[in-house]
Amino acid sequence: MGVKEKVATSTSNGFFSIWFLMFLVLSVTPLVFSRTLPEDPDPCDAMKLRDFEKLRSDQIAVLINGYSESRIPLLQSIVAAYSGSSIVSSILVLWGNPTTPAQLLDHLYHNLTRYSLGTASISLIQQSSSSLNARFLPRPSVDTRAVLICDDDVEVDNKSLEFAFSVWKSNPDRLVGMFVRSHGFDLQGKDWIYTVHPDKYSIVLTKFMMMKQDYLFDYSCNGGVEMEEMRGIVDTMRNCEDILMNFVAADKFRAGPVMVGAERVRDWGDARNEEEQEQVENGVREAGLSSRRVEHRKRRGKCIREFHRVMGKMPLLYSYGKVVNSVGEQGLCRKSGKLVFCDRD
Repeated sequence: MGVKEKVATSTSNGFFSIWFLMFLVLSVTPLVFSRTLPEDPDPCDAMKLRDFEKLRSDQIAVLINGYSESRIPLLQSIVAAYSGSSIVSSILVLWGNPTTPAQLLDHLYHNLTRYSLGTASISLIQQSSSSLNARFLPRPSVDTRAVLICDDDVEVDNKSLEFAFSVWKSNPDRLVGMFVRSHGFDLQGKDWIYTVHPDKYSIVLTKFMMMKQDYLFDYSCNGGVEMEEMRGIVDTMRNCEDILMNFVAADKFRAGPVMVGAERVRDWGDARNEEEQEQVENGVREAGLSSRRVEHRKRRGKCIREFHRVMGKMPLLYSYGKVVNSVGEQGLCRKSGKLVFCDRD
């Protein structure tokens, strides 16, 4: 269990008390035999001999980034949901908070495996640092061609997950996701910016990003001094690892990402969720939220400019439209006094 105890006893009563205490602890504390996979000293070297064609093509591996201890209940729910999908081979929870107590991680691992709904293997890996680059490290234990990179606060239904996988299988060299943004060029400032366009996109966010496993190796192990410098920018900014992965994929395949629709998806990390729980008084909260968004965009815009500077080019390419599972009937009908889509009950 990884717990070291130092005990000194001089009487039989003290000896009995200690054993009685140990009995109580073992009675109420679940035994955890292993919560982490053994770390490879050089994951880049371990991946060199991997043959992409020999990896599984019928399932995916899910890599969930975790950091906030307050989100653990939500994380457990999300892992349970992913484990219930027949297309998920394994789930790796990449814990990036090095200050989290080992006992808390033991309990987390126990709950993750206890409430698993399917046959997917579940691992909890405590990262050696809080670097966001670590979520893109190659994982020799992953035996699937496709990996899903996602956050610990985004819930996606299994039908939408399976649809996204089917779209990826038709576009294995492109990033596939549900949350998109864009780069742009500010003519007034004469520089690159991070933005949202109403009709095009060039960046898939790691809230839900499906990709070929090869891109993990390209991000972490290839690219020489340029990639090393850009990974350093991610560490300095504590942000933008998703933007850098989009640079990597677009530069290699010369194509933009693919956006897919979802039937039910909830982003608990979106600050707008707070509006359901708190009163907005005199526009103060709206102003504060708007301010945070502006600062967030500025920081990510700086990342785009820095990546462009290091690479000496802009590899990001625009995509248009969204792939949806079905269009359905768009006509409106009156039902129970309300106008609804005719094909809905």
